[in-house]
Amino acid sequence: MTYVIHGATGAQGAPVAAALAAAGKSVTALTRNASAVVPGARVVATDYSSLEQLTAAYRGAQGVFVHLPMASEEDRRRHAANVVAAVRETRPGRVIVSTSGDDSGLQDPAGNALGALVAGLEESGVSYAVVAPRLYMENLLLPPVLGTTRETGVLRYPLRPDFPVAWSSHLDVADVVAALFEQTGITGTVAIGQDPAVTGPQLAEAFAGRLGRPVAYEAMEPADFGTAIAPLFGEQAATGVAGFYGFLGTLPEFTVDADRSAQKLLGVSPRTPAQWLADIGL
Repeated sequence: MTYVIHGATGAQGAPVAAALAAAGKSVTALTRNASAVVPGARVVATDYSSLEQLTAAYRGAQGVFVHLPMASEEDRRRHAANVVAAVRETRPGRVIVSTSGDDSGLQDPAGNALGALVAGLEESGVSYAVVAPRLYMENLLLPPVLGTTRETGVLRYPLRPDFPVAWSSHLDVADVVAALFEQTGITGTVAIGQDPAVTGPQLAEAFAGRLGRPVAYEAMEPADFGTAIAPLFGEQAATGVAGFYGFLGTLPEFTVDADRSAQKLLGVSPRTPAQWLADIGL
């Protein structure tokens, strides 16, 4: 029995593959690049657009970790339909889906790829769970963010200073996914993130501790953030990100439901910002 990990060379999948391999599990790493190397895993070139490839990859699997890739919503809906069809055909032991930080689609299964994916898994009768992180601390490593922090001693991010966020890392998600593969009785959505939530100045304090110098926090406009990351992700994606942070600015907080948190359901707590920075060796 193997655990099949989508995007196993990427930011989300790689930590999951590593955590399972470290636990002695058999891991099949799915990636578009057949020559990729994933330590401790068998690499299989697979594309979400191919139902045949997905079915072959899932057959006999103990577990499957899925997160829909960045693409047009039309493509993502096709990808979701292929995943559901492959799951129905192969009946893996367990499927874990990540919302990748945006769980709004769970409320709209008819018109949203993520919602359709989860609804299809529920209808399939296969054991599944959904992991729902809020904001990834890895966003703070983007060159326009980390570079400015190091050069000027100012952590600039498009959130107001008093805005509490349930931050988590890709490493935290991997810990939760590994636990959910073991604890099959837990289904539904599992929230991942700091509780109590963390504000910008608290993030700056963690960076100051690691960098050995004072670091202040400064809010920036979402549009300016979009402009800064456009060279990395492209104009369309950057505009979407800026819009998302603009939406967050209308909320009082971006936190987790304590009763559905990984802390409550699994006994798995996310790393604090200081712990995370130490773990990644910053």
